[in-house]
Amino acid sequence: MSGAGDSSGGNTGGGFDATKRPPGTVDVMYSAAEIGARVGTLAADIADTLGPDIMVVAVLKGSFVFTADLLRALHHFGVHPRIDFMTLSSYGTGTESSGKVAITRDISDDVRGAKILLIDDILESGRTLAFARELLQDRGAALVQLCVLLDKPEKRKIDVNADYVGFSIGDSFVVGYGLDYAHYYRELPYIGTISTD
Repeated sequence: MSGAGDSSGGNTGGGFDATKRPPGTVDVMYSAAEIGARVGTLAADIADTLGPDIMVVAVLKGSFVFTADLLRALHHFGVHPRIDFMTLSSYGTGTESSGKVAITRDISDDVRGAKILLIDDILESGRTLAFARELLQDRGAALVQLCVLLDKPEKRKIDVNADYVGFSIGDSFVVGYGLDYAHYYRELPYIGTISTD
């Protein structure tokens, strides 16, 4: 089963009242403490590599909690970034993605000459992040590095790797810490696998 975290805004879910959280049992994969420790390590690595003057571009929606915690951790290492957001979606016919990516919300800042940290929730096929990185490079960014909360290397369709990875996982359906199931479960302070049986 695929995981939550497509950049179109999450899993749609079906067969239940959309005004109520769909039923499911969540088993903790990474606790809040484990995530916090990993975010701190990532921030130290990023600060050491990129320095204090960077631009952060977060891909919404799934990365918003991770981005917020990472920004606060970066502050402790003397990084004071410009911050902007973009929303991307894969589109196609039926339930399968065509592999094409569309911008549904673009950044507003000029990226020319900037060192950019591009943040997303999950790296799966690689198409969305490859598209976003190329877009920022074409607009004149000096450097674009990728940072993801979760990496699913076995799902990769194109050759793209993140420079900074929170955790590498298998093909599990995960929720919490910003990741959703049918737009619910994002508020959980941990990352867990969900069973809807």
